[in-house]
Amino acid sequence: MAGICDGRVVIVTGAARGLGRAHALEFAREGAKVVVNDIGVALDGSGGSAGPAEEVATEIRDAGGEAITNGADVADFRQTADLVKQTLETFGRLDVVVNNAGFVRDRMFVSCSEEEWDAIQRVHLKGHFCLARHAAEHWRNQSKAGEAVDARIINTSSGAGLRGSIGQSAYSAAKAGIATLTLVQAAEMGRYGVTSNAIAPSARTRMTEEFFAETMAKPEEGFDVMDPANVSPLVVWLGSPQSKDVTGQCFELSGGEICVNDGWRMGPKIDKGERWAPDEVGAAVHELLGKAVPNEKVHGT
Repeated sequence: MAGICDGRVVIVTGAARGLGRAHALEFAREGAKVVVNDIGVALDGSGGSAGPAEEVATEIRDAGGEAITNGADVADFRQTADLVKQTLETFGRLDVVVNNAGFVRDRMFVSCSEEEWDAIQRVHLKGHFCLARHAAEHWRNQSKAGEAVDARIINTSSGAGLRGSIGQSAYSAAKAGIATLTLVQAAEMGRYGVTSNAIAPSARTRMTEEFFAETMAKPEEGFDVMDPANVSPLVVWLGSPQSKDVTGQCFELSGGEICVNDGWRMGPKIDKGERWAPDEVGAAVHELLGKAVPNEKVHGT
């Protein structure tokens, strides 16, 4: 039986463990050829090993699929260019980029160091830019040369990026940037046959099980709501030809639940028709807030 991604070529970053591993395996089960990208670092970004990525690629090959590994740093512009080049040289095409790689260095905002802030922005936000930027250039060139393009960018945001999270200011800011980046990619790349969507998953990973151990614990029986594999079917569908008409969306996922986020949109407004005086503004703002939908709670409050 054919899979929904037969013949497609997919790069999954951070694919050695957790969500990335689940995505890579599910894409392979649905017929895709997979580039397993991971540098094998610890949860805080230190260290590195090619072993975990090779284990995933071997598992795919042992099941009859096709997979290679790549150890590029996703936030290195040159290395990610080489990653796209390796993919094209090996498989002859590239159809899907799944930006998943990341790590955490949680701190309360007043305690966050410059190094911690920069490290999080680099791996998450710049890491989402570098690979997709090179892939986008390849797809644009294909389209301008008259070739049919049906490509996908799938980004990984977070509930922390959509609503904020106590102790995760750097991570939340980066993940919010990723959600907005997705909107811009969708608007700019549609003319070239490329869609861009984001996911905001709740699942058991090295990041979440350390800080939310009780919530993320695997049940002794019944449906494992926090199994990262629960997230992958939507990711694979978004990477398939079937999702061609879906772009610029952010989906939150948990267990068997799929939710489309509304995002920022214009709410109630008052137009005076002329400049406001400072002492008039307060009453107008409070009137507007009384009509507006309240913000959702910040995680951890």
